[in-house]
Amino acid sequence: MTASLALSVSPTEPADRLLSPAELEAALRDIGARRYHNLHPFHRLLHDGKLDKDQVRAWALNRYYYQAMIPVKDATLLARLPDANLRRVWRQRIVDHDGDHEGDGGIERWLKLAEGVGFERDYVLSTKGILSATRFSVEAYVHFVAERSLLEAIASSLTEMFSPTIISERVAGMLKNYDFITRETLAYFDKRLTQAPRDADFALDYVTRHALTPQQQAQALDALRFKCNVLWTQLDALYFAYVSPGMIPPDAWRPGEGLRAGADA
Repeated sequence: MTASLALSVSPTEPADRLLSPAELEAALRDIGARRYHNLHPFHRLLHDGKLDKDQVRAWALNRYYYQAMIPVKDATLLARLPDANLRRVWRQRIVDHDGDHEGDGGIERWLKLAEGVGFERDYVLSTKGILSATRFSVEAYVHFVAERSLLEAIASSLTEMFSPTIISERVAGMLKNYDFITRETLAYFDKRLTQAPRDADFALDYVTRHALTPQQQAQALDALRFKCNVLWTQLDALYFAYVSPGMIPPDAWRPGEGLRAGADA
């Protein structure tokens, strides 16, 4: 599968000793401290109010594809879980994103965000304006979860350990620096401040209890590095296309396209 090769990780050589659960957790957290996408230059510009409205729009549009595919990823993992208790826990992630009914859930709130910055809803839903690198990296993540071990699939979700920090920075920075952003526009992030830590606590407990050999621990660490690469690559593409050098691919969104009438009035 081509997408699964795009961001593939090379297995790390097993450590020479088994890490304790506390040491494994510390190693996982160290990956986030060095590689999580809150450190990316695009995010620094976004949070600090250094992007123009169309650059913020490009971020909202491309990020929608990631959000929309998260429940697909989770459904893929859910189908592989052999234990009913695990399935009951994991399926809550799908509900969080898809909602219990039409008009509910995280995807719906992200659509409201995209509409809030000026997009027509149908244009966002079509995903036709997203960058190819966005599509490739997100689909690589779905393939990774489908193809790797359950331990690696669950470990790859551990970027959620770091998301409350980036959410707090993002919401405060965007409300302060962009007059076209409102708290209602950013409502998606309100629930993630409680959902993400809940999900991360479960996944971390699973990983520290099931990574029982040095090789398995190395695989879990590599899985988290991979997921950090998925997130980082999306921002690389946004920066290249819409910030510097500003080379927008032929099939990607261009300012003015897909906007509601009067969006810039």
